[in-house]
Amino acid sequence: MGHPPLEFSDCYLDSPDFRETLKCYEVELERTSKFLKELIKDGNSVINAIKGYSVAIQKFSQTLSVFQFEVIGDSLTDDEINIAQSFQEFAGLLQEVEHDRMMLVQNASDLLIKPLEKFRKEQIGVTKEKRKKFEKDSEKYYSQVDKHLNLSAKKKESQLQEADELLDKERVNFYESSVEYVYQIHQVQDRKKFDVVEPVLAFLHSVLTLNNLTVEMTQDFMPYKQELQLSLQNTRNHYESTREEMVELMKRMKHPSQIYKMHSFLPMEGYLYCQEKWALGVSWVKYYCRYHKEGRLLVMVPCEQKTTTKQGPTQLTLKSCIRRKTDSIDKRFCFDVEIIERNTPVTFQALSEGDRKLWMEAMDGKEPIYHSPIHKQAEMELNEIGFKFVRKCINYIETKGVTQEGVYRTVGSNIQVQKLLNAFFDPTNPGDVDLHSSDWDVKTITSALKFYLRSLSEPLMTYGLHRDLMCAAKSDSLDSRLSEIHSLTYKLPEKNREMLEMLIKHLVNVCSHSEDNLMTPSNMAVIFGPTLMRAKEETVAAMLDIKFQNIVVEILIEDYKKIFSYMPEDSTAPPVPPPRITPRKRQPITISKRPPRVYHALSHDHFQHAESNY
Repeated sequence: MGHPPLEFSDCYLDSPDFRETLKCYEVELERTSKFLKELIKDGNSVINAIKGYSVAIQKFSQTLSVFQFEVIGDSLTDDEINIAQSFQEFAGLLQEVEHDRMMLVQNASDLLIKPLEKFRKEQIGVTKEKRKKFEKDSEKYYSQVDKHLNLSAKKKESQLQEADELLDKERVNFYESSVEYVYQIHQVQDRKKFDVVEPVLAFLHSVLTLNNLTVEMTQDFMPYKQELQLSLQNTRNHYESTREEMVELMKRMKHPSQIYKMHSFLPMEGYLYCQEKWALGVSWVKYYCRYHKEGRLLVMVPCEQKTTTKQGPTQLTLKSCIRRKTDSIDKRFCFDVEIIERNTPVTFQALSEGDRKLWMEAMDGKEPIYHSPIHKQAEMELNEIGFKFVRKCINYIETKGVTQEGVYRTVGSNIQVQKLLNAFFDPTNPGDVDLHSSDWDVKTITSALKFYLRSLSEPLMTYGLHRDLMCAAKSDSLDSRLSEIHSLTYKLPEKNREMLEMLIKHLVNVCSHSEDNLMTPSNMAVIFGPTLMRAKEETVAAMLDIKFQNIVVEILIEDYKKIFSYMPEDSTAPPVPPPRITPRKRQPITISKRPPRVYHALSHDHFQHAESNY
């Protein structure tokens, strides 16, 4: 099993579970780094050994070439002439073979060593630098938190405000480092699937080609090479599609206001300092706390780094929560919690005033709660104007741009796209735009069409069917995959299905010109997977499922006639497929599973009958 995805939202909570998962990623990264180092070392050994062998053969061929047969007599028979010239022929053949061999060996070094060293330097090296920055900013932030919380409430307001601003600055730096580190560590884990395998695949092919005694093995290798190259290309396409979505999500998660939005759907959890009274005085102990509103249960996990014995979590049942008055305690951001397990209230210190408000809101505390206003982005609607817009775009593209290379992949100017959308969806005169009589280019039209579909208040293939569609795409059976997607398509609302059918028919038409525009169903699905489908919550786990969204769209394009020509036989909910234990698409031809060959001893008779035997 792989490691669970690291969510950007976890960067804000920075829980022990998040740190533990991050550590698993770091261990895997270190293991990959050591493996690559050993692979580069052994690869160099193989290449140097082949070079040494080639040098020896070339020396052998030179020895043959300088030797001249001397015979007695004035003339030579034809047989003698052939014998006299044989070493020259041998030398020429060996020199030609070794010239090609040296070219291939030099190429093999470029294919294997340089890409692996580049991956270690540019990917693993960058990730380690991000890790150093994350650890440095983490240490700096929590050190500042400790200093901040120990400030006396009796300090001047200007000093307290300055301290608050300093802490906010360190918090933002820490959050940015954390989010960027999580993004980078996901990227290196995804990229190694093709950045490491591709060089080894290319090197293996080069090594097999070197030896003229492995012609049959090379022939067996070619179908596997082609299959694996196709899988690698698909993985690269899915990676690019997922990376673009993750970059956008990372940018949104780095915005300071995201933490308030995040708390609207995440359980309340985070760090609190608990006041504990002892015989010799009072101490403040750091806990990572989770509050479960159902059951009013507060779970406290001790987080002190210097404890000699590991202490288990403490569970408290909440009765009430009251803000602690500033003049009643020499600490800031405090609140009292009455619990069933103790007769006296428990005093907690939050990390900031905003943090205290969030905790008190979650616990229904006696303190006014102020929400940050959330401005909802304007959304497109699946209405008559929307259908008119899509029809006009399709008509324009099929008239002027269906053979244009990279159609739908090439992005238009944001200014021009917004200008077109504003003109078409103008409330005073909606739909009154003639695309053919204006200066709009193809990439502006395609970008505007994609923007409209992605801006619908609900994706075209709906949130309600998203999970079932993902389940269908992950099915082992190709037939089951198609029938389930066929069935689910007819569970869409009528308007959604009508729009989907119109769009997919258009994409089928565009893909039929793939020799000119290079847009195959697979390439088109990479573009329209995230456009037609998306999960309700934007998480890293959802981003990693984008490749399965692409598969759904690819099936809709490839099997358009079957899916949209008639309704499925059974419109009931498709059965949930069993867990997938084999590759999604094709099972590649593997050399190791081919039937064993019988090798005959090399003899004179063998060479005479080689053609008939093979």
